[in-house]
Amino acid sequence: ICSFVRSPKGFPKLKNDTFLRAARGEETEHTPVWCMRQAGRYLPEFRETRAAQDFFATCRSPKLCCELTLQPLRRFPLDAAIIFSDILVVPQALGMEIVMVPGKGPVFTEPLKEVEDLLKLRQKVDVTAELGYVFQAITLTRHSLEGRVPLIGFSGAPWTLMSYMIEGGGSTTMAKAKSWLYRHPEASHRLLRLLADVVTDYLVGQVAAGAQALQLFESHAGHLGPEQFQDFALPYIQDIAQAVKSKLKEEALPLVPMIIFAKDAHYALRDLAHAGYEVVGLDWTIQPQEARAQTGKDVTLQGNLDPCALYAPKEKIGELVKKMLEGFGTQRYIANLGHGLYPDMSPEHVGAFVEAVHAHSRHINKH
Repeated sequence: ICSFVRSPKGFPKLKNDTFLRAARGEETEHTPVWCMRQAGRYLPEFRETRAAQDFFATCRSPKLCCELTLQPLRRFPLDAAIIFSDILVVPQALGMEIVMVPGKGPVFTEPLKEVEDLLKLRQKVDVTAELGYVFQAITLTRHSLEGRVPLIGFSGAPWTLMSYMIEGGGSTTMAKAKSWLYRHPEASHRLLRLLADVVTDYLVGQVAAGAQALQLFESHAGHLGPEQFQDFALPYIQDIAQAVKSKLKEEALPLVPMIIFAKDAHYALRDLAHAGYEVVGLDWTIQPQEARAQTGKDVTLQGNLDPCALYAPKEKIGELVKKMLEGFGTQRYIANLGHGLYPDMSPEHVGAFVEAVHAHSRHINKH
């Protein structure tokens, strides 16, 4: 594993830049496509690689992360790879302990309960010391990709991370975390600021390690109403884009395209389109035409097929993809699902989705 330096050089030349071109709003011959959670349990080879290892131990192994990231690319002609990792490595870097419980998901051994608990968190995080294993995984994977497609790095957004840290795991209501926003607004902002600063350094470190694009996941946006989103989510989403870009410039690192994916935040699409990201990711609950109308001409859209559409017969998947492409248009657009792939999905149907995007978009572009 290569030692981590601020800006590794000598990466293989990129052969397929379709995803990056679409992200920047340049013309593409076909619509690029990748899938959230494309390195996932729906692949038998993923289950096999992961079988012997604890989840977070896997995340801390650059070699395993590299292998898991590459697996879907051996099967499908995807236009991007996304590093195998987890958004919860950031709370871990702040000193929180998390265990992955089979059948239940991530569980924090000591979630934040009182405002005083914020004092237990590391107030200054050296991302290279705490998250260097992610940077090593990115560098190793970037070399191993041999320039086939670009590599995406990612992080959770502050509100989503905060909600996990207070809930102690998944939740259908996020009531504990939301109660902080109403009862302890100042403390909430202190925590969100700390998270935004760590996420900024973490994302810059990923670019230094070789990431060619970045996605910020605000997966729990839908639990907030428009007002709370404006107060507790959007300002930090904007700050991260601005701070990452200015640090990349300062460090003479590539200004990579950034994607914001705020699930179920249709009420904020106009704001997200002006938040400083080149790409706005969408879930499946919004019409493509409506999303275009709200976001305007200056951002690329990504999404948004209902993941459950992949349970349909292959012909039906093709029809749904065609309709989606007609709705979004084939330019300034990256095809994806509206959320991650589910563990019981058929790899053949994922392949049908990827191929349908390529075939239909090429056809539309020719005519």
